[in-house]
Amino acid sequence: MIREFATGVRTLLHGFGLWRTRPGLMMLGLIPAIIAVLILAAALIPLVIGMPSVSAWLTPFAEGWIEPWKGLLRAAVGFVVVAAALALASAVFSALTLTIGDPFYQRIWHAVEVDLGDAPPADGGSFWTTIGEGLRLVVLGILIAILVLLIGFLPAVGGFLGAIAGVVLTGRLLARELTGRAFDARDLSPADRAALFSGSRARVLGFGVATQLCFLIPGGAVAVMPAAVAGSTVLARDMLARAAVTASPHPPLLPPPPAPSEAP
Repeated sequence: MIREFATGVRTLLHGFGLWRTRPGLMMLGLIPAIIAVLILAAALIPLVIGMPSVSAWLTPFAEGWIEPWKGLLRAAVGFVVVAAALALASAVFSALTLTIGDPFYQRIWHAVEVDLGDAPPADGGSFWTTIGEGLRLVVLGILIAILVLLIGFLPAVGGFLGAIAGVVLTGRLLARELTGRAFDARDLSPADRAALFSGSRARVLGFGVATQLCFLIPGGAVAVMPAAVAGSTVLARDMLARAAVTASPHPPLLPPPPAPSEAP
């Protein structure tokens, strides 16, 4: 499992290799990411600045508490709210970026498919498919943010567990969303996709968690998004190859014994 998780992380690093072979194409992929970051920053920065007021509004029962307990409680609540907001922001960022930059990311996906050989004849899904998947990503991101909030209010360990849950769940969601273009081009059914993800859980999680952690670095989301699109294409191809190997019949290791000869 650990080896598979590490392979997923390396798959994201593999996506950065496209900067060496297709630098102009990868530069185009930065444009929608920059636009999405500016939109989200307009919402997140006021939230972070006003977090003391938000924490006080969420904990009116602690108004009469003595310090340092009141301050510690409200700091913990603020941390949980920020963790939930970042989990939601990652989903919204991906949805916005993939929608705005659909033509650019379509070209990045196709370049990787061609480099790997045996590219699918169909494209990676229409613009309206991207819109629908983006809306689904936002809805799931909201559910993850709510779950992170609920976990965060557990006594003592809630803040830590909430942050970990946000990274893991959002990372898994990102991996599933980013590989969707390669699977759309192959017209795979939801059942087929579920089987592929079931066979590569740790690898998918490693790729998604690495992507999500990069998104949390200031400016990281902009730089990583084109590489994440390229890496997710490699990940999808790896999953398909593993499924093909698993499904192929295995020849017997030894030839069957000769049939006994009949007595004259």
